[in-house]
Amino acid sequence: MGRYVLKRMLTGLLTIFVVLILNFLLIHLAPGDPIRVLAGYDHPSEQMVVAMQEKYGLNKPLTVQFTSYLGNLMKGDLGESIAYRLPVLQVILSRLGPSALLALTSAVLALVLGTLLGLIAARHADSPLDHLISGCSYFFYSMPPFWLGLMAILVFASFLKLLPTSGMVDLRHDAQGVGYALDVLRHMILPVGTLTLIQIPVYMRIFRTSVMHTMTEEFITTFRAAGMKEKKIFKKYILKNSILPTITVFGINLAYTVTGAALIEIVFAWPGVGRLMLDAISGRDYPLLMGIYLMLSVAVAVVMIALDIVYALVDPRIRYSK
Repeated sequence: MGRYVLKRMLTGLLTIFVVLILNFLLIHLAPGDPIRVLAGYDHPSEQMVVAMQEKYGLNKPLTVQFTSYLGNLMKGDLGESIAYRLPVLQVILSRLGPSALLALTSAVLALVLGTLLGLIAARHADSPLDHLISGCSYFFYSMPPFWLGLMAILVFASFLKLLPTSGMVDLRHDAQGVGYALDVLRHMILPVGTLTLIQIPVYMRIFRTSVMHTMTEEFITTFRAAGMKEKKIFKKYILKNSILPTITVFGINLAYTVTGAALIEIVFAWPGVGRLMLDAISGRDYPLLMGIYLMLSVAVAVVMIALDIVYALVDPRIRYSK
């Protein structure tokens, strides 16, 4: 087990390094110049452009820039954001909390509700209830996230006036303690609800299919022939053997949702990493983009290693080489 985890960690580090190289090349070879964006396109001062290019090292060859970036990275320095004039790590950390709150809450809710609906649909396969749940899942899965968010704002904020339209807190009220937490919770309802609704169909379909497949396995038929109670078979064997695909999807979704909820964060003006990433792309902020993509690749690698460990704990059939 320990040897396998070590091997997976080395593979994860290699993957992160390859992703780092590809991201660096793609970002720096893409059209556009961050210095020109800052200087403005209407008669910019060439002296200022040259000085800023020299300050951020953008006038050097790509190989020199990459070597310098790796050297600073080894020291824990992700560079300085061109747009914000602050350390990249500081900018990302200031947005990571709101994004993690949004992503984790929606992912857990989607996992619980989607798994529950998938279980109900599988237990009543081909019944009107199964068709109703499946039809609703297809309906929400086909919806663009930003459109669903806009509809939620129109109905619950603009028309019913029950919830705030945007932001993480109400700037007009300086709430503290419990009041602040309740204010954040109130602002979370619409964006979290939108993200949850578009993720539920994935968990529902995967868990429904997995349960129905497990129910046809020969060992389940053997238990039934031996007279074991259906309730015990379902709880002890079917659920345990059907949960692995759902765990995989949960881990991957959680890693990507932190930066993949950019459209939702823009629709609801949520101060998260996804919105920050789009701002960095539009402003050609190379150091900030590199920092965000590095965070994403590390998150995915860590989650995949954690999933392998969870597999060993959940499914005793999995055996790792010693």
